[in-house]
Amino acid sequence: MGVQENGNKYRRMDAAGNEEDNSLTQSPEQEEGFDKSGSTRKYVLACAFFASLNSVLLGYDVGVMSGAIIFIKEDLKITEVQQEVLVGILSIISLFGSLAGGKTSDVLGRKWTIALAAIVFQAGAAIMTLAPSFAVLIIGRLLAGVGIGFGVMIAPLYIAEISPSIARGSLTSFPEIFINLGILLGYISNYAFSRLPAHINWRVMLGVGILPSVFIALALFVIPESPRWLVMQGRIDEARLVLSKTNESVKEVEERLAEIQVAAGSDNAEKNEEKAVWREIINPSPAVRRMLITGCGIQCFQQITGIDATVYYSPTIFKGAGIKGNNELLAATVAVGFTKTIFILIAIILIDKVGRKPLLYVSTIGMTICLLSLSLSLTFLGNGQLGIALAILSVCGNVAFFSVGIGPVCWVLSSEIFPLRLRAQASALGAVGSRVSSGAIAMSFLSVSHAITVGGTFFVFSLISALSVAFVYKCVPETKGKSLEQIEMLFQDEREWPVGEVELGDTERLVENR
Repeated sequence: MGVQENGNKYRRMDAAGNEEDNSLTQSPEQEEGFDKSGSTRKYVLACAFFASLNSVLLGYDVGVMSGAIIFIKEDLKITEVQQEVLVGILSIISLFGSLAGGKTSDVLGRKWTIALAAIVFQAGAAIMTLAPSFAVLIIGRLLAGVGIGFGVMIAPLYIAEISPSIARGSLTSFPEIFINLGILLGYISNYAFSRLPAHINWRVMLGVGILPSVFIALALFVIPESPRWLVMQGRIDEARLVLSKTNESVKEVEERLAEIQVAAGSDNAEKNEEKAVWREIINPSPAVRRMLITGCGIQCFQQITGIDATVYYSPTIFKGAGIKGNNELLAATVAVGFTKTIFILIAIILIDKVGRKPLLYVSTIGMTICLLSLSLSLTFLGNGQLGIALAILSVCGNVAFFSVGIGPVCWVLSSEIFPLRLRAQASALGAVGSRVSSGAIAMSFLSVSHAITVGGTFFVFSLISALSVAFVYKCVPETKGKSLEQIEMLFQDEREWPVGEVELGDTERLVENR
């Protein structure tokens, strides 16, 4: 396939992309589908909803463990180091699930990888609920971590591949919504069951996390396989059938199918040349290197700014601010959970209207200010009412700015910037970076806090958050309104990469020049 032929095909895709970006005003057929029946939109929403259910499990585990660990420590008499290991090991071990998730999703398909994630996690949750000792509890935690690794990698990937470009940002943010919903449910569960005996309450808290498996089982009867994966397997008719349910017109279905086949054709050419995907990732071209820097970098910054420390150890933070009593501590964390959930909903409304990059700027700058404020309140205001109020306000502000920007946008970017041939494995690699960073923070927070105080620890987080602002400016392009294949073109020219404002006409000329 020559360069000129590729250019012609991409010109057609660019034209289609322009039609797609203005579909609500320029295409009567599409407008009728969205505004009158709404059946396609409802179907895509249902797919995104059910594909995101695994994320509830991750969120619930994060939220519930923040309170359950108080009673686990009392019941099983674990040390502070064991406490750190128990909290952080899930994120570390989930990297194996994320790494395996890329290959598994290419072999089994995106849909059945979602099912596998749920099965593995639920097995781990059941073991944790019944654990008679710390050792058995860790075994359950390891299984749950593998399941979460599968889940955090596959959900945004699946949604990105099944969604139309005009709504991809909002829909790909669904997993982050469900993570936040899970965190809120975990906090509520902590408060609701905290008055039970210490040898029972934490088991009930963890056991409630098994319930979402029922809904995930039902989801398998609703969601289809990814059309892009079906094309990669040569199942063109099945891919066309799925696209007919997620697009508004026959013309749009055929355009999207042709676009996917072009990408998959390049994929097959790579396979024929026996150029392995992981070899390309390990020894990347300049364009792929830029993609990896952006995708993996934003994943790491999402975690090393300390969000999991804030969520996992919010009772510890509030105790340091001066709040006394377990019930009062757990009640304060519920406010954090509500804040995260409300602001993630705001992000979903804005992400395809405002764009990815503006939300990242607001998020990272706001987090920097709130982390610095939290550090100062814990260090200088002591245990007075002003210190407590400022600490709660700073924690809620931090999670609010996280949820309105880097929380959901991180997953959107990492699922849409990589080319089809690398998408599964590169997304898995980004998820690995996220989970390792999360685990490192969770497993070291208490020790570091003892060394430099809790306030000093959050001052370090504020400095890292300030660095994330510079990273967004330098390395993150704007991808709003572009198809997955057009986004790939943004990274081909180093001059355009930091700016990220390449328009569709520029993409056409870029392909022709190459």
